[in-house]
Amino acid sequence: MSNHADGDTTMAALAHLSALVAAFIGPLIILVLADDNDTLVKENAKNALNFQIIMTIAIIISVVLMVVLIGLVLLPIVALIDLILVAIATVKANNGEIYSYPFTPSII
Repeated sequence: MSNHADGDTTMAALAHLSALVAAFIGPLIILVLADDNDTLVKENAKNALNFQIIMTIAIIISVVLMVVLIGLVLLPIVALIDLILVAIATVKANNGEIYSYPFTPSII
C-alpha cells in the first residue's frame, strides 16, 4: 500500500523515525514544519502520526491490562510491532514512497 511522490525523502523518513524517540510528537512536528507543496513529507508524517496515536492507545491499554497480567505479554508485543513497522516505513519513505501502515485508520 505505497505509492511514489516527489519530495524530501530525508524529512519523510524522519517523520517515521522520530516516532521512536518522541511518539506522536515527532511526526506532529514534522507535519507542522513540512512545506505545503511537499506531498511526500506531509503524507508520511500524517500516516506516522495516525499510527503513533493508535500505538499510544495500545500502550495505554497494555499498561492498564498489567493489573490482570495480560499486559505483561501485550506490552512487549505492541512495542515490537511499533519498532518493526516504523523501521519498514522509514526505509520506504527514504526511497520516496508514501507508506501507509496496515490496519491504521486516518485520524488526521
